[in-house]
Amino acid sequence: MASILEKELTHKPLKEEIYDALHRHIIAGKYGPGDWLRQEDIASQMGVSMTPVREALDLLVSTGLAERVPYRGVRVREMSTKDIVEAYGLRLILEAVIAREAALNITPKKVSELKKIMDEMNRHVKLSEMPLERQLSREFHTAIAEACGNDLLIKLYAVVANAFPDWLLYEALFRKPELLTGSVAQTHDEHTAILDALSKGDADNAVQASIEHVMDSGKWLEEYLNIPAKMLREKEMQVTHLIKKSK
Repeated sequence: MASILEKELTHKPLKEEIYDALHRHIIAGKYGPGDWLRQEDIASQMGVSMTPVREALDLLVSTGLAERVPYRGVRVREMSTKDIVEAYGLRLILEAVIAREAALNITPKKVSELKKIMDEMNRHVKLSEMPLERQLSREFHTAIAEACGNDLLIKLYAVVANAFPDWLLYEALFRKPELLTGSVAQTHDEHTAILDALSKGDADNAVQASIEHVMDSGKWLEEYLNIPAKMLREKEMQVTHLIKKSK
């Protein structure tokens, strides 16, 4: 019987297929921070040789989602408070830049794609479906980055998004399931505000809605990952200051 990982292989170059499957499992929380990604185990589960698995792990390391430990192997990246705060600050900046660029360049086809992703998210609101909802949320934001049409910005966003511990934030929902309904509703409203601004080509409101969406994650970082509020507020002030200066 094929394993879950093996079933997820598609028709890309093999190393990219394996990378995509591992990426999905990491952001869905099936591999947690510090978990080892053993080449032998992954190759066995996927029914492939060691070489493409090694290449896929190299891709995970290069995108910042995993780290290589000398003489031990590759594991899902563990983040310090400093790492998380830095990723939060960069995410705020990039979301603002991307929202403005996307509002000016988005096509009707991309708007339709974003709507389809949101519709799919609305069909997966149970606690057991949060890993899938998490993947769809990542696809939503990646699609907005792609709407910019700037390849370098898209690559940079992928690195920063991988460094941002949103999969850890979702774990709070499993510890406190009473938060689920409010969290899902708030995410829906925030995504709706972003999409509405983008579809209208309203760059200023797209930027504002995007920043507010990330700042909501900042509240979760503070409350559930115990990131110092002062450090988060400093990053927020830096970003809002830059935006005001640019207007």
